[in-house]
Amino acid sequence: MLGPYCEGGRPVSDAWVDGGVSPCLYRTLCGAVPPGALLLLGAVQGVRFARRAVPMEPKFVPRSLLHRLQVLLTVAMAALAVAYGAYHGATAHGGGVAGSVVAYATLSAVGWAASLALLGLERRRALPGNRVRGHGAALLAFWGLAFAGDIVAFVSWSSSLWWWRLDSSEQKVDFGLWVSRFVCGLALFVLGLRAPGLPPRPYSVLINEGERDVEQARPLLGGAGAARAAPNASAWVDFRKKVRLLVPYMWPRGSVRLQLAVLLCLVMLAGERVVNVFVPLYYKNIVNDLTQEAPWSTVAWTVVTYVGLKFLQGGGAGSSGFISNMRSFVWIRVQQFTNREVQVQLFEHLHSLSLRWHLGRKTGEVLRSVDRGTSSINSLLSYIVFSILPTIVDIVIAIIYFVTFFNAWFGLIVFVCMCVYLGITIAITEWRTKYRREMNTKDNLSKSKAVDSLLNFETVKYYNAESYEVQRFNQTIVEYQDAEWKTNASLAVLNQAQNVVIALGLLAGSLLSANFVTNKKLQVGDFVLFGTYIIQLYVPLNWFGTYYRMIQSSFIDMENMFELFGEEKEVVDDVNAVSLHLSHGNVEFDNVSFNYVNGRDILKNVSFTVPSGKTIALVGPSGAGKSTVMRLLFRFYDVTSGCISIDGQDISKVKQKSLRQHIGVVPQDTVLFNDTIRNNIRYGRVTASDEEVEEAARAADIHDRILSFPEGYDTQVGERGLKLSGGEKQRVAIARTILKAPELILLDEATSALDTQTERNIQASLAKICANRTSVVIAHRLSTIINADQILVLQDGQIVERGRHDELLTKGGIYTDMWSKQSQEASSESDTETKDKSSEKLQPAGRNPQRGHHAHHH
Repeated sequence: MLGPYCEGGRPVSDAWVDGGVSPCLYRTLCGAVPPGALLLLGAVQGVRFARRAVPMEPKFVPRSLLHRLQVLLTVAMAALAVAYGAYHGATAHGGGVAGSVVAYATLSAVGWAASLALLGLERRRALPGNRVRGHGAALLAFWGLAFAGDIVAFVSWSSSLWWWRLDSSEQKVDFGLWVSRFVCGLALFVLGLRAPGLPPRPYSVLINEGERDVEQARPLLGGAGAARAAPNASAWVDFRKKVRLLVPYMWPRGSVRLQLAVLLCLVMLAGERVVNVFVPLYYKNIVNDLTQEAPWSTVAWTVVTYVGLKFLQGGGAGSSGFISNMRSFVWIRVQQFTNREVQVQLFEHLHSLSLRWHLGRKTGEVLRSVDRGTSSINSLLSYIVFSILPTIVDIVIAIIYFVTFFNAWFGLIVFVCMCVYLGITIAITEWRTKYRREMNTKDNLSKSKAVDSLLNFETVKYYNAESYEVQRFNQTIVEYQDAEWKTNASLAVLNQAQNVVIALGLLAGSLLSANFVTNKKLQVGDFVLFGTYIIQLYVPLNWFGTYYRMIQSSFIDMENMFELFGEEKEVVDDVNAVSLHLSHGNVEFDNVSFNYVNGRDILKNVSFTVPSGKTIALVGPSGAGKSTVMRLLFRFYDVTSGCISIDGQDISKVKQKSLRQHIGVVPQDTVLFNDTIRNNIRYGRVTASDEEVEEAARAADIHDRILSFPEGYDTQVGERGLKLSGGEKQRVAIARTILKAPELILLDEATSALDTQTERNIQASLAKICANRTSVVIAHRLSTIINADQILVLQDGQIVERGRHDELLTKGGIYTDMWSKQSQEASSESDTETKDKSSEKLQPAGRNPQRGHHAHHH
């Protein structure tokens, strides 16, 4: 039987009854507002979907257990609403079940059923635009309002009309139903923010990516880092993964002193929260003591205590107080530890990446990403630990205090204002994320072009392209500033919206407290207490928006750094890898195949053996795979198939460090550090003495040349060694390898940049170095490898000829053709050089007849 709408015949307008919210009003609002918002916003969304949405292809719809949980929780919430109405209908007394109970149960069940239908609609269909991933406004508003309604029940904690005391079976059942709704509502709200059942990116983006050619869509550098975030994606995507990367750097392992510093900072943080509670209370006591004409001793003691607390607290928000300053002082070393650990780990990770990644990187962009990412980590930790968490604690304490010692309306004002404020902050901040990310992209591009242009300044000069480079750099700055303007303009909009919310909340609370003071329900000190407390609360709340933005900006700034961390190592040591034990130095290639890109083999079933102490030479046209053989032997890459072994040990099963320790390389393109010649040579063995460095330089035929420089071995070689000639750089690289004294030597066109005389000198030095050492030589000038123990001729990734120099000449094959061409070129150069010398000898006698005529005339 249906009874009156409210229990006891009370009007629904009675909002506050017996120290709590009226249960009738509560059921009315919670039953009408969330479903009403859902039906209104859902109708708008339904019309849009009916007109514009397209069915999603099943392959783009994620299979998610969390989505199934989402559906199950929605069904459970509808069942709880029905169970609530059924229970109260079954246990109704003579007056019948209240109409508000029936309305609440019916509307809630309808609302949850409608949300389930809308949930399925969003999963099956998608709008064509690049909508940010996640649910629409209708579902998010419904889940948020439903969960907020269950939270509001805390306001009625002291009311006897509610079920907190659990005095009867009916109260226990109601409490159990509320706990179930609270847990399910919280889970739905959290899952709704993540949207597990929807595609991770806008559907139109997924469709476009699916239509691209697979090879073209594949990034240059594979791995997790290659998948950059979509422009509109939230910075909180993969939040758990990002935090998991940061956690090891938050706790200073191995340093008890720093760990104690962290604990001390947390204790001081808790002390600040206590001080923030007592400052307004003592300010209230001062006002009451003065208005009530209390004794001077009492007033003086209260004032002294208040000033002492303000000294500890600082300027209203604890931003410059004694405790805050001490905490910042203690935190400096912890912050430095975190910064150092991140930079060192990232630097180590970059060095562990493969040659393929380093060949495709942009140095300026990488350095910029590292700088911005590491600086953002310190900001992130500081904002979360010392700003966000304390602000949340202060807000919770304020709500509890006002509800307990003032009136529930004060707590409700603070709660509603906080929810609206945070909702606006999060919504606008998420909206402006794309502008911040675009600004970072333009910043990376600007710095990358600047660094690239400066590194290649010689090429710029050769082609008189200074104005072109300046124009390109100017264009990148203009694009960056355009993105920067969007970022700052959207920030101004956010600040204005926050200011309006705070002003409205302060106005409502001040009017209410003034009314209570006028009606003698509160003292003047209570009005001052509210104003002081609310301003003290809103200052960090105002900063809360800034902290949220800065945390999000830090995540965005760290995205590039996380991409670097996410780059997978292409060449890694085997789990059971052991150190290489070199006894003889026999090198064997057994049916080795390799490709840089699938479908294009660089080496095809290459097999050869280099006996201990012998020299093998690789010759052939460009692109035949000669340098690839050396890169595979040095294990810059792992073979696609086959096996490379040294003394019977598969090099893929040994530690890379031990392998490279026994190999010395003289590359064709020598790059030196921007340091002294001495340190560049010493890089071959950093523990070598100056005498050993000079001895290596003598063996490389560069000692005398170095001594001719004004600063000798302390001469700076410049960026990438540009202050030295090509031959001088090559000889420094040879000296560096001589100093390393490796058992295996790899020479990649080691004398390509040298003149003929110096080449002969270097060849003699290299012959001494390679004596009794296993050597692999790549040669362009065949005259430099005629004494090799074996010559391999490569063409199209295969060995087409092999043998000694004389043997290959008698075969009359590719090697013979190459030898003939180089012999003819050498003869032509020799003839040209002879003619030039003859011309120089004849020039003084008869080359300038005009000059002779003048001499005769005189």
